[in-house]
Amino acid sequence: MVIGFIGLGNMAKAMIGGILKKKIVSPEDIIGSAATQETRDKVSASFGIQTRESNAQVAKEADILILAVKPQYFKVVIADIMDDVDADKLVISVAAGKTIKWISDEFEKPVKLIRVMPNTPALVGEGCTAVCRNELVSDEELNFAMEIFCSFGTASVVAENLMDVVGGVSGSSPAYAFMFIEAMADAAVAGGMPRKQAYQFAAQSLLGSAKMVLETGKHPGELKDMVCSPGGTTIEAVRVLEEKGFRGAVMDAIAACIEKTKRI
Repeated sequence: MVIGFIGLGNMAKAMIGGILKKKIVSPEDIIGSAATQETRDKVSASFGIQTRESNAQVAKEADILILAVKPQYFKVVIADIMDDVDADKLVISVAAGKTIKWISDEFEKPVKLIRVMPNTPALVGEGCTAVCRNELVSDEELNFAMEIFCSFGTASVVAENLMDVVGGVSGSSPAYAFMFIEAMADAAVAGGMPRKQAYQFAAQSLLGSAKMVLETGKHPGELKDMVCSPGGTTIEAVRVLEEKGFRGAVMDAIAACIEKTKRI
């Protein structure tokens, strides 16, 4: 089983790292291509994988082909590899906004397709990936793909009509979280805390809060209420967040992200 990557950027490197860590395949069974020799050399040196100079060569040799390039390059990449993708190969797309139908139409023939939406915490083994497939992909192939994406976090099968929503709530949300951490740290610095320590407190608090939601199964509102003592300091902070439109701003931001994804 040879897994081929077209594109060797951060997301591809996160996937390769997870695959090797979980020993899904060995380094010699992974090949990849990238636009520059420098990138190919760096990834090869880091992971021990093989690289190829052309996308077509990767497509020809791979059993599973992962397209890990930006959406705006998909049309060119598919045109480059379509003659080397046959009915037996499994193609996995990591591109936001590119539907299974759009990709199939670009190949101009029936192709086994899985569409995924991971996020950047995959870089530290805490990714969250949404997965959907077309009718040509078998359960066995889907399960193998799920094994790949669970190697660097969690993965869930979703209906394709929810993929744009996934982009808003998961794909792009690390940026919102980083802004929140930065804002909390800035407030702590304003209160006299050293910046490095402020980032540690803010980030760990967000990490721990997320784990509480996932591991307790309790509603986030219930967990929030557990922190808010009557007449206390936390409920005063919550009051200000509500007054400033915190929830509405988050909801509007995600809605804007979803709409932009649909236009890609």
